[in-house]
Amino acid sequence: MITPAAIVAVASSAALVILGLALILSVWRVVAGPTLPDRILALDMLTGIAIGFIAVIAVKTRFSLYIDIAISLGLVGFLATVAFARFVLSRGNIKSKPPAAAANGNTQKRRAGGKKR
Repeated sequence: MITPAAIVAVASSAALVILGLALILSVWRVVAGPTLPDRILALDMLTGIAIGFIAVIAVKTRFSLYIDIAISLGLVGFLATVAFARFVLSRGNIKSKPPAAAANGNTQKRRAGGKKR
């Protein structure tokens, strides 16, 4: 008869192999990603994979402190993803037209009295 400890050992070993494969594919996407959002998404995936590794190691070693580390890494990874997303949004579309006020160079040269300096 198979013991529960043997089932956990086999399942955790299989999970580590699958996470290792996912790690390799995600690193490849970070290096070869065609666009910046693809790379950001791959970095977010790497954070999730690292959390998975930590969780599997916590189950395998029965050391519960690893779960706290995984939760902390999840929070930091979320904040990093939000920061990267804001960076991508702040860059804007390079080919977009400038606003009408910025296109007219005379608007910044005039003062309240309508006089030019």
